[in-house]
Amino acid sequence: MRTAGIFTLYRARIVWLVLLVFGNLLSGFGIAYFEDTIAAHIALIFFLPLLIASGGNAGSQAATLMVRALATGDVRSRDWSRMLGREFLVAGLLGISMALAVSGIGIFRGGPEIAMVVASSMIIIVLVGSLIGMSLPFVLSRFNMDPAVPSAPLVTSIADATGVVIYFSIASFVLFT
Repeated sequence: MRTAGIFTLYRARIVWLVLLVFGNLLSGFGIAYFEDTIAAHIALIFFLPLLIASGGNAGSQAATLMVRALATGDVRSRDWSRMLGREFLVAGLLGISMALAVSGIGIFRGGPEIAMVVASSMIIIVLVGSLIGMSLPFVLSRFNMDPAVPSAPLVTSIADATGVVIYFSIASFVLFT
C-alpha cells in the first residue's frame, strides 16, 4: 500500500464505488415505494438517517472484523456457520441496546407507535446489517476476491437499501393495521 502508485490505488477502488453509486438508487426506489406511508407520518423521516446509518455502521464494523480475522487466519471459510450464529447473538444484543437508546426520542418525536416502529426497525436493521457485514467477506473470499476493498462500501449500500425497506415495511404494518 505504501509503495503502490496513485493509479493502482484508484483502480482498486473506483469500479466498486461507481457500481455502488448506481446500487444506492435502490434506497431511493424504496423511499418512493413507501411515499404514502411517509406522507401520512412525516415524523418517520426524522429517524431514517439514524436507522440507515446504524445498519451500515454495524455491518461495516462486522465486515472489518471479519476481513481482519480472515487475513490473520483466525477464521477460515469453513467457520462461516459458527461465526454466523455468534454474530446473530451479538448483533441482536447490539440492536436491542441501540433500540432502547433511541426509543425515548421516538416517543418524544412521534409518540408510542412511532417509537415502537423505530425500536423494532433498529433491532432488525442492525441484525441484518451485521449479518450481511459478517458474511460478505466470506462470499468475496470464496470467489477469490480480496474482501478488504469492497466489503465496507458494499455492506453499507446493501444495508441502506434493505434498511429503507425494513423500516417503511414495519411502519406501514404498525401504523396502518
